[in-house]
Formats: sequence, structure tokens, C-alpha cells
Amino acid sequence: MKTRQQAKYEARARIIKALAHPARLLIVDKLIPGPRCVCDIRQWVGSDMSTVSKHLLVLKNAGIVQCEKRGVQVFYSLRCPCVVSFFECAESVMKTTAKDQRRLLK
Repeated sequence: MKTRQQAKYEARARIIKALAHPARLLIVDKLIPGPRCVCDIRQWVGSDMSTVSKHLLVLKNAGIVQCEKRGVQVFYSLRCPCVVSFFECAESVMKTTAKDQRRLLK
């Protein structure tokens, strides 16, 4: 594989790996309407602040979210809202798979 092409696939893999956790998927889904305070995100995830911070760092390093400090609060938002299309695609795959499985059971 060519170096440039390999780098492209590795970059894609980093993004997909960043999304490959239920808590991070929840965070991204909840950020679709707009920026939210990290305190809200902690409540959604239901984990301690350290764990939530690690999840947010993974998403930030992958370029999926960005943060903005407003006074003493930190707000996170989607950096690339096109991730919604990825969610729609994943749900389409889930529906297709479910249809295939139902056919097998008949």
C-alpha cells in the first residue's frame, strides 16, 4: 500500500476508533443540537469527571468535537456535524442486518 493511501486509512481508523465506545457515541449524539456544558455531558454519561474528560479528549483528538471556555465553564460542540450522516448510515446497516436475520428465522 502506498504511504499516502495508508496514512489516509489510518486517519479514518482513528476517527472510527474514537467513536467506538457507547459513552462517546452518546456524547456525540447529545451534541447534535448544539454546544453543551461539560457538566451536562457528565450527567449524560453518568461517570466521574475524570472518565468523561478522557472520552472528550479522545473525541477532540480525533477532530470530532471542539471546546470553548466561557468563564469557568467549558462547552463542547461538534466540530464536524457531518458525523450525523455516519450515525444515519450505521442505523441503516442495523436495519438491513435485522431484516436479514428475520428472513433467516422464517
